[in-house]
Amino acid sequence: MQRFSLSDGIPEAFRNSVVALGNFDGFHLGHQAVVGRAVARAAHERRPAVVATFDPHPVRFFKPDAPPFRLTSLDQRESLFAAAGADAMLVFDFDAALAATSAEDFVELLAGEVGAAAVVTGEDFTFGARRGGNAAVLRELGAAHGLAAEAVSPVALGDEPVSSSRIRQALAAGDPGTATRLLTRPFAIRGTVGHGDKRGRELGYPTANLTLGDYQRPAYGIYAVRVRLPNGREAAGVANVGIRPTFEPPVELLEAYLFDWSGNLYGQEIEVALHHFLRPERRFDGMEALAEQMRSDEAEARRLLL
Repeated sequence: MQRFSLSDGIPEAFRNSVVALGNFDGFHLGHQAVVGRAVARAAHERRPAVVATFDPHPVRFFKPDAPPFRLTSLDQRESLFAAAGADAMLVFDFDAALAATSAEDFVELLAGEVGAAAVVTGEDFTFGARRGGNAAVLRELGAAHGLAAEAVSPVALGDEPVSSSRIRQALAAGDPGTATRLLTRPFAIRGTVGHGDKRGRELGYPTANLTLGDYQRPAYGIYAVRVRLPNGREAAGVANVGIRPTFEPPVELLEAYLFDWSGNLYGQEIEVALHHFLRPERRFDGMEALAEQMRSDEAEARRLLL
């Protein structure tokens, strides 16, 4: 799996490729259908399969003060695209120049600078300045440049199409199960373990602490989790996501306690997947009451995961 941008130049081996084009934040069932179609077409035509995504997300560019909403980091998307069978990831740097690019000029860029032979998008994909392009425009303009284009229909689960918005709503409502069904895997936060105030260690529950960064905030509370460790192994655990209202000052963190594991994770990258929501975050009157509740949370998480 290779990763490159336009500023790097498109490697010759990835010209004449089939490109899956979209934001693909979360890489949910609908995104998987688009990339799956591109990979299948590429295999049939004996071409490379490239997934093109945008970073930062266009919403972040146009609304820099918007609350955090990301479902996946760029590195997570790269891993997911590779697992889906793509040969490379092309990252479009979403800046003022790209935001001002017309739909026609963007199609010329795909055909010329990227050298794509075909492009696959979702039916609802829009592109170009002021969203001047859509799937129909892409087919029409692409044909003039020798660029084949096709659109994949939305994927529905239940009575509604799968969307990143549905996933964000489920997470904010403390419903990781719905998010898992839409994503086909649990929502996971990846980050570097930092030092905390050692409160958990004092209570007999040492934790690996992550900041939430640009990720969508799930409902604050206690979760049963599985943690991907730097060596690739996985450990079950229980995590607090929130501001720890028992302690002052409030600090927003993800704090994960790993069952039956010991070691030093400081400065290393881990990924914490939220499997079950156990309870909302709340304030306790003292350390003993908090410790008693933590023991109860651990027992419930063990029951659910082990």
